[in-house]
Amino acid sequence: MSTAKKQYKRITVKSLVEMKQQGEKISMLTAYDYSMAKIVDAAGIDVILVGDSASNTMAGHETTLPITLDQMIYHASSVIRAVNRALVVVDLPFGSYQSDPREALRSAIRIMKESGAHAVKLEGGVEIKDSVKRILKAGIPVMGHLGLTPQSIYKFGTYTVRAREEKEAQKLLEDARMLEKIGCFAVVLEKIPAALTAAVSEKLSIPTIGIGAGVRADGQVLVIHDLLGMTHEFNPRFLRRYMNLYEDMSTAIGQYVADVKSRDFPNEQEQY
Repeated sequence: MSTAKKQYKRITVKSLVEMKQQGEKISMLTAYDYSMAKIVDAAGIDVILVGDSASNTMAGHETTLPITLDQMIYHASSVIRAVNRALVVVDLPFGSYQSDPREALRSAIRIMKESGAHAVKLEGGVEIKDSVKRILKAGIPVMGHLGLTPQSIYKFGTYTVRAREEKEAQKLLEDARMLEKIGCFAVVLEKIPAALTAAVSEKLSIPTIGIGAGVRADGQVLVIHDLLGMTHEFNPRFLRRYMNLYEDMSTAIGQYVADVKSRDFPNEQEQY
């Protein structure tokens, strides 16, 4: 019997469920602009997350809370124009869905209509159940997000590992089951114990995508700036750096400055 993996010309929410059923891990990365998304998509990524982490990486804020719905739509629109294969999921930013389900639906519709995104992601469990249901009823695919939910950082007070205690772990498992039952197509698990990730992944038919949640998640996600080593001061245990762009870019830019100052650039071959 052939063990060849199915080749997807275009990733959909259905593709991700199939990948879990077939035992194929799901790859997901963030992107926030056209040029980066073009590279990420062409490299074969399955899912691009237009994350509210743009608040940190692109705008320099300390948390994800300040980014607005309009700004998320701008980033998502740029990414969508670059993508040919990947599924593009967009975070609903803080304040755009927590207050009432009707506002949540309006926010999700704006993202889908104005950016062309394929799905939205919301943080939280039973607290946002009605908002998720309202969005799903409108035909908009929803990805959940449990564990460390950065939009609640001021409630947690720290970015430490979540759900170490049995009570919080049990609530997370119940929330994950609820999100699956009402129709979410996947759920992100952030910074929780690996054993809990394994338990959740085994109990759900929808895929789990981990960040700092261990190898037993059905997929993995990282922030592209962290993976490429652009955010050199950020060093959590779960991060694997595949490049050191901070150092390489600093060297290249420094060399450019030196070449301009010394009149080495441009040379005879670099002018008309």
